[in-house]
Amino acid sequence: MDEERWLLPTGIEEILPPQAQIMESLRRDLLDLYRRWGYELVAPPFIDFLESLLTGTGQDLDLQTFKLTDQLSGRLLGVRADMTPQVARIDAHHLRRDAPTRLCYLGTVLHTRADGFAGTRSPFQIGAEVYGHAGIESDLEILRLIFETLRMAGITGCYLDLGHVGIFRGLARQGGLDPSQEHALFAALQRKAIPEIEARVAAFGLPPRLAAMLVALADLNGDDALTRAATVLEGAEAPVLAAVEYLRRLADALNQWLPEVSVHYDLAELRGYRYKTGVVFAAFVPGWGQEIARGGRYDDIGRVFGRARPAVGFSTDLKGLLRLGTGLGTRYREAPAIYAPWSADPALLEQVERLRRDGHRVITALPGGDAHLDQDPRPLGCDRRLVAGAAGWQLEVI
Repeated sequence: MDEERWLLPTGIEEILPPQAQIMESLRRDLLDLYRRWGYELVAPPFIDFLESLLTGTGQDLDLQTFKLTDQLSGRLLGVRADMTPQVARIDAHHLRRDAPTRLCYLGTVLHTRADGFAGTRSPFQIGAEVYGHAGIESDLEILRLIFETLRMAGITGCYLDLGHVGIFRGLARQGGLDPSQEHALFAALQRKAIPEIEARVAAFGLPPRLAAMLVALADLNGDDALTRAATVLEGAEAPVLAAVEYLRRLADALNQWLPEVSVHYDLAELRGYRYKTGVVFAAFVPGWGQEIARGGRYDDIGRVFGRARPAVGFSTDLKGLLRLGTGLGTRYREAPAIYAPWSADPALLEQVERLRRDGHRVITALPGGDAHLDQDPRPLGCDRRLVAGAAGWQLEVI
């Protein structure tokens, strides 16, 4: 029984030295990166009223959210499973700016089950969002920032998976599908279960040309998906064609701004379909099998807070970046410390304070500890010690 006290819940991790320090150093560097790009840091609460957490993105997050009752108000609270609804509230209700607003955030989120995003139930989520601008330029800025984030984490060779929820949504509306039919077809498309898609489309009694487009959607993926879409979706209504054209323009911009990034198109990819309104994207690392960053456009998310502004953003898991990043241990390697004896000598205390102000780590001896550390403090990570000499306290190499 005592051994079970050491166990952690499935999908919950501890970060130990030196990885915790490496992650903290990366966190600081990423926040500095976002600040240089004009993103302001916000810090939403870890626990919030449930209806606020499930706003906009709500239906997708409901099953992922831990719920509890507030003993003060009697209302349901939730432990945040995503920070985007809270950031949308900050933009819409608190800031209420007319100009485009760039916000970034970080903190732990909690999931009832691992969703495949870095394989954890407690991601340390970090992300950035642009509010108040609709267009390829803000989409492109977020995509550029994703790859800057991955580069800073030492992750290279990534590729981008790109889609647009407006294509499927437009075809569903063109066919007059009711919500239950749309949901069933959406689920089949995510599995790319073509026989099931064919059966459902046939049961809906759709016109043959529209039915063929919906079935073909599952195969519209790959490097040439946009080219094939021009023929396959030729009979679609204007909103569908506009979504395809938007992707084509974004692809041209990506080729100009990020020519080194390999882009894979999947027109049936519908991550966050219930709240996304436009382009959706995810970054993958070869050999990893799970997305390392994801995002998209969600223009209506602030509506319930009184202000529906265009919005696009991304998020990633800092623990996932730490796991996949190469060279982080070397880049953030802790410098050796200095060992100081326990003493109230003002000259020693002044020297220790000066060294710490200059950025050095100084570890002070604790009386009653292991006596051998006074002789050899290298197990504490020290390579020098402060010793008293004729000229005062001086550094001595161990």
